Amino acid sequence: MAGELTTKKHTVGRLKSRPQFLAAREGEKRRGGLFLLEILDRKQPDSQARVGFTVTKKHGNAVERNRMRRRLKEAVRLHAGFAMQAGHDYVVVARRDVLKASFKELAAELKSRVETRPKHRRSGDGRPRNV
Repeated sequence: MAGELTTKKHTVGRLKSRPQFLAAREGEKRRGGLFLLEILDRKQPDSQARVGFTVTKKHGNAVERNRMRRRLKEAVRLHAGFAMQAGHDYVVVARRDVLKASFKELAAELKSRVETRPKHRRSGDGRPRNV
């Protein structure tokens, strides 16, 4: 189907409009050496996961940016689509190193970032840490 990334038995939808990308910015952020992964729980567990890709102009010309985007799409399709939770939006913000990394390394990092569970955050009660 056009506009969807597929894996074995799993379909991942696509984020296409600017408001969808901006909404994902408000979610959890998982930083990595090759990309930043932004994740938003839409609170709709019965809908499919959706993914979007961002490659900014500061990372190269159009040919390089498209190559980065294609590599990321293929890594999601082959290795990470199955791990994406239903009802979540994922935005992959590429870094320049995506071009230099081996595909195996790229896929492994993407898979580990998607599967990582968020760490529990300390409550903001204002107390110093060592009291």
